[in-house]
Amino acid sequence: MSSRLSGIGMTSQRTRQRMIERLRKQGIVDEAVLNVMNEIPRHIFVEEALASRAYEDFALPLGFGQTISQPYIVARMTELLIAGKLPGKVLEIGTGCGYQTAILAKLATEVYSVERLLPVLAKARKNLRELRITNIRLKHADGHTGIPEAAPFDAILVTAAATHVPDALKAQLAVGGRMVVPMGTREQHLCVIERAARGYTESKLDAVKFVPMLSGLS
Repeated sequence: MSSRLSGIGMTSQRTRQRMIERLRKQGIVDEAVLNVMNEIPRHIFVEEALASRAYEDFALPLGFGQTISQPYIVARMTELLIAGKLPGKVLEIGTGCGYQTAILAKLATEVYSVERLLPVLAKARKNLRELRITNIRLKHADGHTGIPEAAPFDAILVTAAATHVPDALKAQLAVGGRMVVPMGTREQHLCVIERAARGYTESKLDAVKFVPMLSGLS
């Protein structure tokens, strides 16, 4: 493993382990999620000037108006999404820097991820290539439309705040699947949407703060 991947000082494995201990204290209990977050070097996904803060519990700027979510939110959303069972095929809306994508890729059989900002997607491709993760398919597209040609998905994770759940995404969720999406504008909450044979159920959970889910490509 290269020194950049293994890290030193504030990007070292020991610092990452302290993040895991903090996540346990914050209530994250899924061992699969904790193990993967201990494995993936978060510092390679942030700007080099911010690498020493990569394992602190803060969201960090990525440029282009985007952020990488704080470790607790990544862990919480992932734990809610998999709900104790490893999914087959996952759709992620909002690739961002690729950190959440990498976490999902270690837990699922296949991950499809959509990003509307081409320069952001290019950075994610570089980061994920460095980790040699191969079960990921990235697409430059509007997240509101998802990836219908690859549907249905066992799980869908949205990493930007939606004002409503796009019908296209609901349609791409497999029966028995679940979606985790931040909902709202000024006040936002995590919502878990589950699809049963007879329709959808929605649960409103933790208060959160995400960048808004926008339409169009850039």
